[in-house]
Amino acid sequence: MTPTSDGASVAKTVIDVRSSELDSFGHVNHAVFLTYLEHARFEAMQQAGFSWNVLDERGWTIFVVRCEVDYVSEARRGDQLIVRTWMDSFRRTSMKFAQEIVRSDAPTVVVTRSLVTAVWMGATRRPMRVPNTVRTGLLAMAPPRGPGADET
Repeated sequence: MTPTSDGASVAKTVIDVRSSELDSFGHVNHAVFLTYLEHARFEAMQQAGFSWNVLDERGWTIFVVRCEVDYVSEARRGDQLIVRTWMDSFRRTSMKFAQEIVRSDAPTVVVTRSLVTAVWMGATRRPMRVPNTVRTGLLAMAPPRGPGADET
């Protein structure tokens, strides 16, 4: 995780755009961005101390129940993207990840913005309260503070 100017952190994941991810117009297909965002959320979970192994050992799973994505600008073959992930909010059994994809060569150029709602599930595959250790670990991720505050 990268510290912001106020000491909080934003998880960052680097993605290289591959030709197989392009649509017939030569830019990244809108559905591919969902894969980028999911990959980055699990990278953020791992950086916060909750790897796949930890989730498996505790019988925890995370079900995405809502994705809101704003497509702001295009990404093309060969682009390197940075996915910034932080926590927007928590409810009893759910949480919202905020995410932003930017170009690595122009980190103030936003490609997408998203808000993803996920429900925390226990070993019974039923919603459970988001554990306090998870809240604490993920809350270390705070939103970036304006252009240039989260330098790459």
